[in-house]
Amino acid sequence: MRLKDKVAIVTGGASGIGRAICEVFAEEGARLAIADIDTQGGEETVRRVRAEGGEAIFIETDVSREVEVEAMVTQTAAAYGAVNILVNDAAVFEFGKVEDVTDEQWHRVFGVNVVGQAYCVKHVLPHMKAAGGGAIVNIASVSGFIAQPAFVPYNASKGAVMQLTRCLALDLAPDNIRVNCVCPGAILTPATERHRQFEGRDREEFLAEAANGSFMKRVGDPREVAYGALFLASDEASFVTGTPLVIDGGATAQ
Repeated sequence: MRLKDKVAIVTGGASGIGRAICEVFAEEGARLAIADIDTQGGEETVRRVRAEGGEAIFIETDVSREVEVEAMVTQTAAAYGAVNILVNDAAVFEFGKVEDVTDEQWHRVFGVNVVGQAYCVKHVLPHMKAAGGGAIVNIASVSGFIAQPAFVPYNASKGAVMQLTRCLALDLAPDNIRVNCVCPGAILTPATERHRQFEGRDREEFLAEAANGSFMKRVGDPREVAYGALFLASDEASFVTGTPLVIDGGATAQ
């Protein structure tokens, strides 16, 4: 019960890593507000959490729209009386070479992956300050460290998330608000499937190549990322801020 009596907002909680974070946080005692544009998936996450005895609500939210973020945070605080933890997991996956990426794609990937995170932080701040502090966990990626072919918009956005994390950690430390990020490698999620489809690859071949790219010789499970987010959100990480936690089976250590 490492998050007992804590209220956590998790964006992008309708599937994949976000859903796993919701489930793990609920198991550890957090009361959840799940924010996503995917209503069906978000409601399914709520159902799964409640089926295991957890407490959760779903709030349909496009994090790239500040007015929706503000309303979501207000609704969360009204429902639970506080906001102690924010996990910025909502993301879009835009791939391509720089000459092929459209203006719409640039605005979409940065609007959700970077500006959306900033909006969420902005609007939870008054509640965290009122509570005497809090923990923010941004979901970045190993793509923020490395170059990948035809990944320009996505990798640029995740590099920005890492720098956003560092700057927020510096600015918010006086308010006892810690800001860290998790950097997953190859994790088996719906996003992985979209990446495979973008490349037009055979599924078994694609996953085998992803597995062989790490020391562990396998693809990760979303819960393995969720446990990293749990540590950073919990009081166990009370002296950790401004830090990227890489969860990639050793892929970027090669």
